[in-house]
Amino acid sequence: MTRRRLIAIVGPTATGKTSLAVELARRFNGEIVGADSRQVYRHMEIGTAKPTTGERSRARHHLVDIVDPDEPFSLGRWLELAQAALEEVWARGGQPFLVGGTGQYVWALLEGWRVPRVPPQPEFRCRMEGREAADLFAEVCRIDPQAAERIGPTNRRRLIRALEVYEATGRPISYWQAKEPPDFETLIIGLRLPRAELYRRIDGRVERMMTSGLIEDARRLLARGYSRELPSMSGIGYKEVCAHLAGEMTAAEAEARIKTETHRLARHQNAWFKANDPRIRWLDAVGALEEAVRLAGEFLGQEAAVR
Repeated sequence: MTRRRLIAIVGPTATGKTSLAVELARRFNGEIVGADSRQVYRHMEIGTAKPTTGERSRARHHLVDIVDPDEPFSLGRWLELAQAALEEVWARGGQPFLVGGTGQYVWALLEGWRVPRVPPQPEFRCRMEGREAADLFAEVCRIDPQAAERIGPTNRRRLIRALEVYEATGRPISYWQAKEPPDFETLIIGLRLPRAELYRRIDGRVERMMTSGLIEDARRLLARGYSRELPSMSGIGYKEVCAHLAGEMTAAEAEARIKTETHRLARHQNAWFKANDPRIRWLDAVGALEEAVRLAGEFLGQEAAVR
């Protein structure tokens, strides 16, 4: 049986993951599977920093533009689609590259998380909201002592979710939070930059988004009936621009807020992809291509095509 391999490219936003992945895909008969929780949404072009038209023409991309902004989307659904995309690429004899900065998505796939495909159940949640936290905690203790110990007696949201998952699947949430090693080998390449340079890149990209029409992008989405309260519209960029369009801040204030929040996102991503994680082969983002090609070729046991 042919050994199945996956190359993941991870790291904080604005480090050049997509451009590196496209170059590697061109050299190793690759296709790109996106691991970005915002790029899944259609019509949200500017604020999500999607692969450009040129990048998409140079390498096939999966899991970009797959749901409308008002469609529910979850980790469980992403995992299902990502696994199907990997199987499709392998079946064609291609090499998949997992690329993105949503750490929860990346590790769920690479570590084999069990994730319940249980969407929110509004009626069930409404019933649970009427109960005391102590009562919810007691029930979780009864069906899933392990989860109860981890959640604690006061976190109503997570207690209700634990009960919701049990109601829908008949299994405790601690079962679903276990891991099953995947049946493929993985090389993880991480891109990093000094913080000052990373922030400079982030700020430059935000400025380009604003001059490229991010405000008009958000205005069109609102005109199509997409509420600013939707999870898709409350992401960094659209949230601040919608606040500007509602008269709650100036365009300059929105831009400054987007920069600050994106800096915060980068720090959060660094917490998911730790510098001392031995699984990740960290490369300086500037000039990473040559070493990345070497690592990929060594991992795949093949020479890169000359491009």
